[in-house]
Amino acid sequence: MIERTFTVLNKMGLHARPAAAIVTALQKFESDVIIRKDDQEVDGKSIMGILTLTAEYGSKLTLIAEGADEQSVMDNMTQFFSDQVHEE
Repeated sequence: MIERTFTVLNKMGLHARPAAAIVTALQKFESDVIIRKDDQEVDGKSIMGILTLTAEYGSKLTLIAEGADEQSVMDNMTQFFSDQVHEE
């Protein structure tokens, strides 16, 4: 299991488009992924779950990946969260 915390840098927060991008990216992996904001946890492969987090700019999200390709999940999500600042 790998756990890492990311900051939402998109000025519009984690709205439908980036949430869909996360789900699409994570569905390529075998590992289970949980996303936590404060005391709420959701399935990282569920767009509805991610949207219920209402993660606005500056929110801290903890991703927990567990499975055979968990390191690849974290590498992918590290890239995603570093690139998100460029989304309009």
